[in-house]
Amino acid sequence: MVEPNPNPETPSTWSRPSLRVTTEFDSDTGLFFHKVSCKLFDSLAKLKVSFQNNSKGHVSEPQISFISKRISCHYDLQEHNALLNASFDVAPGLHLTAAHDVKAQVGQVSMLADLAPSCKLELTSLLPSVGLPKATVRFPFGEVSVLEENENEEEEEVAAPSKLSVSGILKGEALNGICSAQYADDTLNLRYAFKDEQTTFIPTISLPSNALAFSFKRRFSPSDKLSYLYNFDTNYWSAVYKHTVGKEYKVKAGYDSEVQLGWASIWVGDEEGKAKTAPMKTKVQLMLQVPKDDIRSSALMFRVKKRWDIM
Repeated sequence: MVEPNPNPETPSTWSRPSLRVTTEFDSDTGLFFHKVSCKLFDSLAKLKVSFQNNSKGHVSEPQISFISKRISCHYDLQEHNALLNASFDVAPGLHLTAAHDVKAQVGQVSMLADLAPSCKLELTSLLPSVGLPKATVRFPFGEVSVLEENENEEEEEVAAPSKLSVSGILKGEALNGICSAQYADDTLNLRYAFKDEQTTFIPTISLPSNALAFSFKRRFSPSDKLSYLYNFDTNYWSAVYKHTVGKEYKVKAGYDSEVQLGWASIWVGDEEGKAKTAPMKTKVQLMLQVPKDDIRSSALMFRVKKRWDIM
């Protein structure tokens, strides 16, 4: 028998952890997504159970997760597989992260070291090791990565020649904006971004394909904004108009020429935030999609996300 606390002003040494239940429904997929979580050991760790089900009650993708600052484990009940992650400081200025897939018997280890102020070196190696680790140098103006790749990985009996692949991104301020150059897979993407309180203008070009595109955003008031995107290579374009009322209500309308579809949506709750930031801890989205060539095929879709806190 548990004796009552003699001093009501002094909290008991044990308290039942609070539960957080979140349910989300997407009419496009017809699926319900459920998540039950609680914090353990004075919020040092979290236990989470998640799964989804359809309208017939069929349960799929059940998963149990234990998450802490340094170690996490995600166990898939259907696949009988666990994904393990660990992260900790080996020494001052030296950080280690590791991930392991138990069923596939593969993993990854990364070591991040401080070379100088605002300069870091990261070495990432797959387990079991298949070559030299990937090396990435990060500095204030971008980062550069070097990776050893096999030209023909399918021929296991013949030793395939290897080559070094270089990728990276450089950025800096110029012409009252930010210029960036990103290189990967023999493709160079050049981007310029200008932004002030009312206007955003971002042209981009990809080399050697010379694919040119630009996006434009204009804010007419704190609650009204127009966004426009045009791709010169394909002549595809899209436009979105957004009107917000505080942080909890948003109306959006737009058109996408690639799929020839006009749409309008209403958000209750922060579109990018969690359910706890919405009124009554509920997020709702209603969307009407209208095809250009067949108005009769218009579809009304909705998503609802509700959170309960059980103390």
